[in-house]
Amino acid sequence: MKKALIFSDSHGKNENMFDVISRYQQVDAIFHMGDIEGAADRLRQSVNCAVCIVRGNCDYTSELPESRIVEFGGQRIAMCHGHRHLYSGNTDVLKYWGQEQKADIVMFGHTHIPYLEQGEKITLLNPGSISTPRQEKKIPTYALLEIDGEGHPHFTMCEYLSQTPPI
Repeated sequence: MKKALIFSDSHGKNENMFDVISRYQQVDAIFHMGDIEGAADRLRQSVNCAVCIVRGNCDYTSELPESRIVEFGGQRIAMCHGHRHLYSGNTDVLKYWGQEQKADIVMFGHTHIPYLEQGEKITLLNPGSISTPRQEKKIPTYALLEIDGEGHPHFTMCEYLSQTPPI
């Protein structure tokens, strides 16, 4: 089984993200969908797993790529921040972009609102924001991706609560 943590929109306020990472015994990868604001190197240096990050619209001086295609556990993942693919909250452009990339999963951020849509051909995932959430309850969120032994992805949308016991 492969396991990955997925974050977005930490905006330089990374305490929650690092706390979440410390609660997991073993992950194979960490994905960040942008607006990490200068903490990319710190994230890479703090873990012993693959780290994949894309540039967000607030990562002004970053040399991070604007999008990435990653193979993980037999799944083809297309990563972007989303600010160039979302129009009035409509995810159709993200779906089309993912299809062009021959992706199984499209991961994005930007809205600060968690979103999961599992379709027959493509899955869209936004983990929300780990530091500045915008959804109704305003609880920071992240996602967990587990790929089972048969190569099937399983997603868990997670709320970050500082008093949650370690996993």
